[in-house]
Formats: sequence, C-alpha cells, structure tokens
Amino acid sequence: MTTGKKINKVLVANRGEIALRLIRTIKELGLGSVAVYENPDKEALFIRFADDAIMIGDGPRKDYLDIDRMIWAARKSGADAIHPGYGFLAENPDFSSACEKADIAFIGPPPNVIHDLGNKVVARKIMKKAGIPVTPGTGNLASGEEGIKDAIEFGEKCGFPLMLKASSGGGGRGIRKVEDKKDLLVQIPLARAEALHAFNDDNIYIEKYIENPRHVEIQILADQHGKVIHLGSRDCSIQRRHQKLIEIAPADLPVDVLESMCETAMLAARESGYINAGTVEFLVDPATNKFWFMEINTRLQVEHTVTEMLTGVDIVREQIMITQGEHLKIPEVRFHLLGKAIQVRVNAEDPRNNFMPEGGKRVEVYQSPGGPGIRLDGIAYQGYKIPTEYDSLLVKMTVRGHNWEQAVQRLKRALNDFLIVGPKTTIPFYLAICDEPDFQKGEFNTSYLDTHAEVFDYPENKREIAKLSQLIAEIHAKKINPYAY
Repeated sequence: MTTGKKINKVLVANRGEIALRLIRTIKELGLGSVAVYENPDKEALFIRFADDAIMIGDGPRKDYLDIDRMIWAARKSGADAIHPGYGFLAENPDFSSACEKADIAFIGPPPNVIHDLGNKVVARKIMKKAGIPVTPGTGNLASGEEGIKDAIEFGEKCGFPLMLKASSGGGGRGIRKVEDKKDLLVQIPLARAEALHAFNDDNIYIEKYIENPRHVEIQILADQHGKVIHLGSRDCSIQRRHQKLIEIAPADLPVDVLESMCETAMLAARESGYINAGTVEFLVDPATNKFWFMEINTRLQVEHTVTEMLTGVDIVREQIMITQGEHLKIPEVRFHLLGKAIQVRVNAEDPRNNFMPEGGKRVEVYQSPGGPGIRLDGIAYQGYKIPTEYDSLLVKMTVRGHNWEQAVQRLKRALNDFLIVGPKTTIPFYLAICDEPDFQKGEFNTSYLDTHAEVFDYPENKREIAKLSQLIAEIHAKKINPYAY
C-alpha cells in the first residue's frame, strides 16, 4: 500500500532476524519502531531493540498470521505504517488491503499487485502478454477427471518430467517433480492436498521441468512515479527441496545475458504495475544461457543482504522512502556491482540428518567472526534457546571479496572463525562446500547437492570440540574469558 504520507512510526509485523534488521533501519531514519511478539518469543532479541513492544497472543505462529491483531497492535501503539518483512503475512493481499482500509501505510506493493503476482498462473499470463519468455505450462487444472485428462495431455505433448506447482505457492513449498504418467496420477491429489494445507487453496498447475537449471533473480525497486530500476542479480541455485541455502551476487553469466535479464525484470515490474521492492526470478539453462520467467516475489527477500553488500543500497530504507511517495534517487553508478558477495544461512540444523532442526537446545558458546567484508544478521547469542515453534535460522552471514576466489576464501575463514556450541549447525556443511572443487570454480546449478553428496561428509564434532578446548585453554592461561566483553 502506498500513501505518499510522511511516516512517523513503523510496526514490524514479523519476528526473528528480519524483525531486528528492519528495526535497525527504522531507527536510523529517526522513526519510531514497534515490535510485536507471541508468548514463545517473549525473551527474543528483536524485542529489546524496538522502541515499543506489544504481545499479540500465545501463538505459536497463528498470531503472526492474524491480520486483525496486527491492525489492533498498530492502532494501540500509534504506528502509522507496517512493514511485513518476509514470510507470515508479507505476501497476503488481504493484509495490504486491511492496512489501506485502516489508513495505515503498508510498506510493500498495493494489494492488487500482490494478489495478481501471488497467483502463479495469473503472473504467467501477464508475462506472456508482455512477450516475456515463460516455461511451457498449463492454467489451473480443473478438478476431477477433467484436470487429470488435461495434465496427461500436456505431459504427452511436452514430455516428462514435469513440475506440479501450487498456484498460490511460494517459499519453495507446493512444488512436486513428476517423472512419468503413472507418477502424475499419484501426485495430483497429493499436490492438491498439500496446496490446500499450505495456502488454503487447492489450485495447481503444471510447468515443463527444466533439467538442472540455474536459479537467478533480479532485485528491482519501483517508485510511485513510474520509475523502475534494478540492483543487479543473485544466483540462488544451491538449494535443498527448493529452499535456498547459499546466495551469490552477482550471478556469473555473460554481460549481455545479465543485461537482457535485468531489462526483462524491469519490464515485468512495469507490466504488473509494481511499486516498492521486489524480486523477479528466472530459470536459466546453463548450456545455452536461455532464461525463462518463474515468478515475482512481492516482498523483501531473505537474501536481500547480499545485494546490499555489493551496492551499498539499504533496500529497506528505499522501501520506506517509496511508501512515503519519494522519487528513487539512487545514482546509476551504484548499479554496477563490484566484486562478489556470498550469503549463507547458518541454521540450527543437522544437514546429515535431512537438515533436522535442533529446536529446544541452547547455544552454550557463541563466538562470531569479524574483519573486512563480513556482515552478520542474526538473533543468536550465548544462552539463546533454539525455538521449537519457529524456524531454526540463527544468523545470516554475508561476505564480500573483490572477486570470486577472495569471496570464497573469506567465507571459509569466517566460517572457521565462527564457533557455536550446543546445537548442531550448518557451519561445517558450508565449510565442506567451500573445499569442493566445482564450488571453488563457480560451477553449480539446482542439482548441486544431489550431485555432490561428499559435502555431507564432514568432521563436525571434532571441529567444535577442538575449538572449544582451545577457548577453555585460553581462558585458563589468561585467567580471563577474552570473549566475555
């Protein structure tokens, strides 16, 4: 929702590291900040940084998804704007619409844009009309036998494998690969049930499966006055179950391909009437560099920090300025991405056990890295208890180097300097990736983890125990804990 009015106080309708990241920029701008929280988050770090904090319910999760509670909290606190962050209500057009009705600025796109682009079938129609390449696919499949018949006909025409997708899907959810006709008959009812459970909508459609593509996205900004710009590309190909693990900026593609992709992304934004920050996502054939539109995320991305590291642009700041009706004033020199940046998501998970979350465990020792070209966005600290009710993200670490080789070296050094004792984490997993030859050469696509099983073979316990022993020895020798201050 865009109002053009001066904003004075912003309610952050989210939790965890993204809530803290938003609060920091809000405070830099001299605006009031309001955190909301459910009871399991009552001791969370982000609450301590906000000017005001309001408990919205016992949770878990349901109150962060309650539009009426968010509007109530904004009115109670005197907030005249709401930033949704990512996840929860961030891509819910009803939330944007409710803010509009309550005369509260929604820091994001208008409700009609969120609605249209949130439906993958509608979004594909908009792009096809604009002449933007999309993968071959269907509209929403009809229910019952008619939909099954149409799905089989599409599979026989375009060939298997296929991708079954929830029309309202997002965040990597509601996606199923289908190998053949027999598998299609099994997967359709399962996909409908999954879509209904996750998105309260059982509409599904089919896309032709692109073998081992790269997943590349373009960060865009659009103001209320018709100006659209891009902030370059990100490669998000290294994933597990369609969930991103490592994000790299910019993508390593020929200059003409990147320029074409950026122009296409800006065209997509204009054709959809986009306002505020967004991300246009593409699939890229590594052999030919041909690309296809996949979707537009109508929110701030988890990986926005990797773009910020290269451009020096505070995307959240720009979101707030756009919502106030200001013109985009970023000089073009900032669009030229110098160097290479890599972001990893340090989660309290066990990668060797299907990334099982470590909820309920405490962080007994927390020693974070520092030095040139390193940024940390997180909520963990010594004594932090991993929540069982929410996601297991501890901290996002972003590093920057003047080229790919230095960025990888810096990432490896920072990971080795990172000490988290208590829960298992993804740190040793990322260290193994840093030593993997294809990654070091910058050669990867969405099948990377499937084809590089060796990155799961790492000596996790020995590493943490050795570093902890070294820390204890240092404390005994110096009679002081060097990390206690």
